[in-house]
Amino acid sequence: MSRVAAVDLGTNSTRLLVADIEDGRVSDVDRETRITRLGEGVDERRRLLPVPVARVRNVLSDYRKTLESLGAERTLLIATSAVRDAENGEAFLGEIEWSYGFKTRLLSGHDEAMLMFRGVTAERELRDGTVIVDIGGGSTELVAGATDGVRWHDSIDIGSVRLTERFLHSDPPTKEELTAAAAAVRTLLSERVPGEAHNDTHSAIGVAGTLTSIAALALGVEQYDRDRVHGFELTAKALKEQLQRLAAVPLTERRNMRPLDPDRAPVIVGGAVIAREVLDFFGLETLEISERDILDGAALAAAELAEEEEGAAPPGAYTCC
Repeated sequence: MSRVAAVDLGTNSTRLLVADIEDGRVSDVDRETRITRLGEGVDERRRLLPVPVARVRNVLSDYRKTLESLGAERTLLIATSAVRDAENGEAFLGEIEWSYGFKTRLLSGHDEAMLMFRGVTAERELRDGTVIVDIGGGSTELVAGATDGVRWHDSIDIGSVRLTERFLHSDPPTKEELTAAAAAVRTLLSERVPGEAHNDTHSAIGVAGTLTSIAALALGVEQYDRDRVHGFELTAKALKEQLQRLAAVPLTERRNMRPLDPDRAPVIVGGAVIAREVLDFFGLETLEISERDILDGAALAAAELAEEEEGAAPPGAYTCC
C-alpha cells in the first residue's frame, strides 16, 4: 500500500485527494475542493492572468501542508483545459514544480478523457452502451465505455466557465443568451460525436462539480452529502427543473442556494445547460452521478511515479510554505 496525493488543477476548481492505493483500489484519506477560477479570461486572452494564478498559489500552499501532514509519499498534479489553452501555461507548471515539489502532467484532451475513465472504472465495470460525461470549466469530456474498455472518447472545447464567458452575460441570463448557449453545445456535439456512439448509448454516468452540485440541489439537502450524491440517479426532468431554477435568479440569490458552493454559482447555469444538452443529445432520461472521477485516476497514476531520491530537490525549491 502507498499513500499518495493527487491535485487536479482545473479551469474552475483546484482539488486535492490524499489516498491510500492498494491493488488498484483508492481509499480516501482526505478530499478538498476550492473554487479558484484559473481559467478566468483564458478563452479571450489565451493567458493565465495574475489574480487567478495568485488564488491557485494560495490553495497549493495549503494543500502542500495538508498532504505533508498526512504523509503522502508522492504527489501528482494534473493540469487540464485552462493550462493547455494558455500561452504561459507550461511555464506556470514549471513554477509549480519548483515552488511546491509536485510532479506535474499537462493533459491533452485525450489524456484527460482516459484518466477520467480510469478513475470512474477503478472499482466498477461499465455496461455496454454507457457514456461518461465530465463537465469541466473549460472543456467537456465524453467517454463511451463498455465491459471490454473504451469504444470512443473525445474532449469538446466547451465547459461551464467558457460557455458562461461566451454567452451568459446578463444577470440573470436572458432567454436569448440561454438559447444561444444551448445551440452552441448542440452544434459541437453533433460535429464531434460519431453516429455509432450516438446511436449505441443507452446510459450515462456524470462526474465532477457541475453535476454533483446539481444532484445535491435536486436531493434538497442543506449540507453537501457525498455518500448520498454518489450513485444518485438524476432524471432529465429534475435536471431541467434545476436549470430553470438557477437561471431564473440573479447571482446573489444563486450564491445563497444550499448546498451549492457560493463560488460555483457564477458558472453553474452554463454547466447545467451543457448537462441538459448532453442528455437530450443522447436521448437519455437519467444520469447516474459518480463521485469517482479524474482525481481518482490521478491518484492511481501518482502511485506509479518513481520515488524521489532523498535530497533531490534543487536549491531554493519548495519555499512556498
